[in-house]
Amino acid sequence: MFIKRSIKSKVIAALSHKKVIIIYGARQVGKTTLVKEIVAAIPNSAYFSCDEPDVLEAFTGKTSSEMKSFIRNAQTIVLDEAQRIRDVGISLKLLHDTFPELTIIATGSSSFDLSNKTAEPLTGRNISFTSKRASVVRTPKRSGGALMTERAQEAKSRSEFTLFPVSFREYADTVGEREAIRLLEVRVRYGMYPAIITSSNPEQEVRLLARDYLFKDVLRVETIRKPIVVEKLVALLAYQVGREVSYNEIAQKLEISRQTVMSYIRILEQSFIIFRLPPLGKNVRNEVTRFEKIYFYDTGIRNAILGDFSPLDGRFDKGALFENFFISERVKWYEQLSYGVKAYFWRTKDGSEMDLVEESPQGLRAYECKWKEKSMATRAWRNSFPEAEAVLVNKDNIEKFLL
Repeated sequence: MFIKRSIKSKVIAALSHKKVIIIYGARQVGKTTLVKEIVAAIPNSAYFSCDEPDVLEAFTGKTSSEMKSFIRNAQTIVLDEAQRIRDVGISLKLLHDTFPELTIIATGSSSFDLSNKTAEPLTGRNISFTSKRASVVRTPKRSGGALMTERAQEAKSRSEFTLFPVSFREYADTVGEREAIRLLEVRVRYGMYPAIITSSNPEQEVRLLARDYLFKDVLRVETIRKPIVVEKLVALLAYQVGREVSYNEIAQKLEISRQTVMSYIRILEQSFIIFRLPPLGKNVRNEVTRFEKIYFYDTGIRNAILGDFSPLDGRFDKGALFENFFISERVKWYEQLSYGVKAYFWRTKDGSEMDLVEESPQGLRAYECKWKEKSMATRAWRNSFPEAEAVLVNKDNIEKFLL
């Protein structure tokens, strides 16, 4: 099964800018497949895996001439898992400054490593494109139903990208919209990683993925002194999906400091395992704005952590799981298009809430996620934001918001 990734055309377009192109993404998300597809169509190109000892040696602490000797006549090169190279930013700077005609693509499975190592040396050499979320404007459905944002002016010069697990739209483009909708629950249960989608045994595959790959980068970070604590933290976060997270409470349960909890959560974020959703605060007296919510980029990974792949109808957490799936799909959508989105959740002291709120120049749009329910309470939302739209998302209409 060939899955066409939506950022491929954007990466190809960025090649002409002669900047260092950086592609972030978790392990096994498809970065290697993507860059190999791209360079396969480019003459005088070369692919280098930084997991190989000779590649690491060739680009670590070497002069520009020594690196060029290793590259030979290639005009476009890929350094896959470039964060493995010590002081990779300096190496990339030397190559770019000495050989400006050379096009460089670097990938990394940890933005914590790669962005920190490249940010200062590559200032002005890669076009910074952070993952900030900005305003959203809806366009007609088949042009994407796309979320167009304030980053449009930067789109033509973009050279920094994030590759997420396969989006529901990419999946539908591969298998057909009707089949994608039919298999919605399968995707919620097992997730959207390429190897999971194409596997005949998705449960086994996602268990291996969670165990052998995703935590490999996290647990090797030098500041993590007790890997078992990180594993317990991830399990706690998996159980609390859809609920507000108290970092003080987690710290007490794990018997570590709140600062350590925050540090580990940041590492999990930068390894593309989780993301945070802040509360919407508009100075409304009865809003609760103290805590954040935390979601997983992939619900299959979340289920693997809990060891539960059972059908949704029999699960106590089906609502939270469906909510996580929908919000993570919206996040993929925001980031793969040329604008960002400001995303929040909203909840009042009396329990009224909206699972996702998107902010645009036109105002706010709220979503309430329900696996099967056909109605939702909107009075509190409309009293607070009378001009803002609120919609119910369930398994029967989710495609309207993702395709």
